[in-house]
Order: sequence, then structure tokens, then C-alpha cells
Amino acid sequence: MRRGYLYSHAKELGCNKIALGHHFDDVIETILMGMFYGGKVETMMPKLHSKNFEGMELIRPMYLIREADVKAWRDYNGLRFIQCACRFTENCADRDEEQNSKREEMKELIAQLREKSEFIEMNIFRSVHNVNLKTIIGYHKDGKKYSFLDDYDERQEDADKGYVTQ
Repeated sequence: MRRGYLYSHAKELGCNKIALGHHFDDVIETILMGMFYGGKVETMMPKLHSKNFEGMELIRPMYLIREADVKAWRDYNGLRFIQCACRFTENCADRDEEQNSKREEMKELIAQLREKSEFIEMNIFRSVHNVNLKTIIGYHKDGKKYSFLDDYDERQEDADKGYVTQ
């Protein structure tokens, strides 16, 4: 199901929210895919307002739930899930093989890293929560690009005056 159709149909039904089933592991994998293959640091947001459908909000209620816990709950309750329409998910009817393999690649990489540190997933997750803009080369917000050079001289002047900048 395409997102636009989902939004318009929900709107017709009088809904103001759409809940998607993305879970914690999806979030971590998406962060890494964005970094490795998109050249950007970003994440799935747990909730956001629709830009194209006024009054509609997208929520991800399973944002902090581990995939293994979702599967355990599914198995405990004898349920079968329908296949996801997400372009990165395995076993989709019209899946993009290259995109699918990238998500699987991230799952395997995370599993390897977990062998070295049990905190790896949480540290990846925290990395998008603990961004220090003064140590970032560049970022964009509201359609405007910012560079560390924008206030480079002012930060040095503050340091010379004894102000702490990190």
C-alpha cells in the first residue's frame, strides 16, 4: 500500500493518525543505512505531522520495541503477520532486491558488532539523540544549510573571553 493512498483513505474514514509497525531494530538499521548509503545522519521519527495531508499524523507506537520481542509476542499468540510494504523489508511482493539486501546487510553488521559490545544498538540509537551541533561540520534545518564556518570566528572570540563552547 502506498503511503499517499493510506493517508487519503484514512482521511476519508475520518482518521487523524496512521500507526506504522516500525520497531527499534528498524530505527537502528535505518540510521546506519542513511549513514553508509545516503551520506546523512538521520532517523525515523516516532511521530510526525503529514506535509501533504493537513491534520494527519504518523505515529510509530512500536518505536522502542525490539524486533525479537515483536516476534516472540507474535509466536506466543499464534499470529501471522502480513508482509510489509516498506521498500527495505524482506519478502515483499514488489521488493527492490538491492534495498532489501542493504537492510539485511545492516542486520548482519549489527549482529557482528553486538558480539563485541552488548550496548551497540543503544549507542547507535543514542547517537541521534546526543548530537552536538558545535561539533558537526554541517547540517540543514527548515530548508536552510548551516556550516561550522557560519559562526567559527564568533566561537573563537567567545573562547578568548573565557566562555566555554563545546
